[in-house]
Amino acid sequence: MRNSDNDMVYLQQWQPLWRLIFLLSISLLSMSSAFAMEPIEPIPLHVEYNEQKAGLGKQLFFDPILSKDQTVTCATCHDPDTGGADYRAVSEGIFNRPGKMNAPTVFNSYFNFRQFWDGRADNLAEQVSGPLHNPIEMGLTLEEVERRLNLHPDYPRLFKSIYGKLPIRIDDMADAIAEFEKALYTPNAKFDRYLRGELELDKAAQDGYRLFKKIGCAACHNGINVGGNSYQYLGAVIPVEWREGGGDLHQRTGDPFDKNRYKVPTLRNIALTGPYLHDGSAASLDMVLEKMAFHNLGFKLSDDQVTLLMAFLNSLTGDRPAILDSP
Repeated sequence: MRNSDNDMVYLQQWQPLWRLIFLLSISLLSMSSAFAMEPIEPIPLHVEYNEQKAGLGKQLFFDPILSKDQTVTCATCHDPDTGGADYRAVSEGIFNRPGKMNAPTVFNSYFNFRQFWDGRADNLAEQVSGPLHNPIEMGLTLEEVERRLNLHPDYPRLFKSIYGKLPIRIDDMADAIAEFEKALYTPNAKFDRYLRGELELDKAAQDGYRLFKKIGCAACHNGINVGGNSYQYLGAVIPVEWREGGGDLHQRTGDPFDKNRYKVPTLRNIALTGPYLHDGSAASLDMVLEKMAFHNLGFKLSDDQVTLLMAFLNSLTGDRPAILDSP
């Protein structure tokens, strides 16, 4: 048989496989293209983290040893039962001292581009030390944190087994808590499952999502965390009064351009994390929607629009982080 005939037979034999590969490629490309056109990405079903470090971080997160009067823990202001946030407008620290800011959720904070409302921390480990030495929140020097941990009956053994050295240093403590916070991700929200093609949203949530994009909410609230990836102004269209010490980017930079400019909060689990805004001044979800539409988009929402937007936002509630219920 001639070579050309051999080639023809070979191609005919493999034609079904090539056709299957081609169809699968087209299917994947179509899914990828459709997904890429959406401003929001699903939270991964699994995030890699060091289980030993995260377990130690979990113990520290719930331990009042890290506060001066041993009454406040990280979980005091980032309660797992209220979406990793605080149910109060502003948190209370040691000796019942009221703070100035609403505590943002720690859930999915790993996906934020920076931490705190003013973005002063580059990452989770850097964020950990902020509340520790804040005189209102936990009120300890970093040296006192190290002293307490090294005198503890269990922590030296635990740190030695994981980090391979003693004495305990603040950087290792921060690393452990950061690893725990990395594990606080909430996958499988209805909206994520909708994006993955696993279910259909109800009509109200779908209409709410279309409205969310149409009126411009997605310009700031986008990406994997539906926010948390940029700084934006509160009062971009209709200004709000600026107040000294309001925790905005100006407080960190001193630049007048940064007045009333904050890291955009995540909308993940937003139905669980009220009250809202940096100062907790919006008590309910419908209230914060009306405020943001008026000041940042320049118009008043109708009651029907508020209802649709709330239906969409309720679809962003994900699974409780699995690490919270692990031994």
